[in-house]
Amino acid sequence: MSVEFAVFDTPIGSCGLAWREGTIISTALPESSAARTRAWFLKRFPDAVEAVPPPALADAVEKITALLSGAHHDLREVPLDLDSVPEFNRRAYEIARAIPPGKTKTYGDIAHELGMPGAAQAVGQAMGNNPFPIVVPCHRVLAAGGKHGGFSAPGGVATKRRMLVIEGALPDEPTLF
Repeated sequence: MSVEFAVFDTPIGSCGLAWREGTIISTALPESSAARTRAWFLKRFPDAVEAVPPPALADAVEKITALLSGAHHDLREVPLDLDSVPEFNRRAYEIARAIPPGKTKTYGDIAHELGMPGAAQAVGQAMGNNPFPIVVPCHRVLAAGGKHGGFSAPGGVATKRRMLVIEGALPDEPTLF
């Protein structure tokens, strides 16, 4: 069971996905270059080989690229390998995957949907450990009061905000000079 990966350009940087037997095991948020994305995958999966994605995953690449261009694609059908994901995280990711582009929920909202209203912090930790960013849209999950909260992508919260602006969930704010 070898790991393969692909790096692809989007309007906000080089993203990527890694798979085993046609199922995604990891995705990479936008980096400043394809070389940085490649290095990120090879650090996580030292024996991985860069390859052309199979058709179902090529479709996912197209949808991710379109999403980061402002299209409202649903990525819930993208196949993910959740075998090594803890049950709590799996359930939180399922709820996050149902958040459509242009919408957001809070960590507390997801905790309530899980039937665990005091588990907002645990939801935040699950989102921070998300191995499938963009496909599991952790960027659409905010802290209480609509605050951005943390974000582990290159560029941190600025990248999260940029993705939410592209999707129409937040207004674009002019840059002050």
